[in-house]
Amino acid sequence: MKTTDLARRRFLLRSAAATAALPLLALLPKHALADLPPLPVTNAQAKALHYIEDATKSDQSTRKPDSFCDNCQFHVAATNGCAIFPGFSVTPKGWCSAWALKK
Repeated sequence: MKTTDLARRRFLLRSAAATAALPLLALLPKHALADLPPLPVTNAQAKALHYIEDATKSDQSTRKPDSFCDNCQFHVAATNGCAIFPGFSVTPKGWCSAWALKK
C-alpha cells in the first residue's frame, strides 16, 4: 500500500473517532465548560473596543440603551464567553463597541 493511502486511512479513522466522541461533551458538567477567567478591563483589546462591565455607565455615544453583552450575537450564554474575547468571560450586562444584536 502507498504511504498516502495509509495516511488517508489514518486520517479517516481519527476523524470518525473524534466525531463519535463529540456527544460525550454533553456529559461534562456545565461548570467544567464555564470556568473562564473574567475579561480584565485593562486588556488591550477590551480597551480598544471600549469594553465596560456595566453598560449603563458607558459614556460612548454609539451605545444604544438596550445593548448588553447578553443580547449580543457574539455572547456565549453557556459560559458567558465572547467570540470577540476568546478565553475570557464577560459580564452579561457589559458592553463593547463590537456589539451586534443577536438574531
